[in-house]
Amino acid sequence: MVKAEHISKTFGNLQVLKDVALNVKKGEVVSIVGQSGAGKTTLLQILGTLDMPDNNAQAQLTINGKSLTGLKSKLLSAFRNEHIGFIFQFHQLLPEFTAMENVCIPAFIAKKDKAPTEARAKELLDFLGLSHRYDHKPNELSGGEQQRVAVARALINNPALILADEPSGNLDTESADHLHKLFFRLRDEFNQTLIIVTHNEELADMADRKLVMKDGEFVNN
Repeated sequence: MVKAEHISKTFGNLQVLKDVALNVKKGEVVSIVGQSGAGKTTLLQILGTLDMPDNNAQAQLTINGKSLTGLKSKLLSAFRNEHIGFIFQFHQLLPEFTAMENVCIPAFIAKKDKAPTEARAKELLDFLGLSHRYDHKPNELSGGEQQRVAVARALINNPALILADEPSGNLDTESADHLHKLFFRLRDEFNQTLIIVTHNEELADMADRKLVMKDGEFVNN
């Protein structure tokens, strides 16, 4: 599902990633842990095509059978919208839109028809226990509900891969526990592939595989 090879990243004189390699199978949940500054988020951004690795003839990134190395920005954006879903620590919902509208945005960007998109959004919100929140705006939702709306938004285009960066870092213990269990429901019921960067050891230990990053490298890959 995900194959990354020889991924390095340098900012000025600081090398944040050092020849990283990563392979993730379809339906696998992989957690990445490590101290702040280890390179976890930088790697996730590169895997999500939000950033580019250092120019290196050996660097390769393949997701869902598609080689992304050297693709132009417009093609990368289209691939990202269709094949990758993102969940961040802060939900990044647009405050002026309802839960339903927020979930639909990635599909509308992909120029999908309104009726099937809204039907899919309702299915996802129902699955996430938010059938009573379609028309509520983010400020009318709890933190846990906001994050579940963000999960629905990440799933609206049926992506091959979900990337999550500290997804429960802003939640109370109960909401975080619900979110963690949700990730594994997605794996079990939809064969969803997830890569999760987290400082939450409980979540990290639940994953099929836990990778530790230190000084820009995996120490147990």
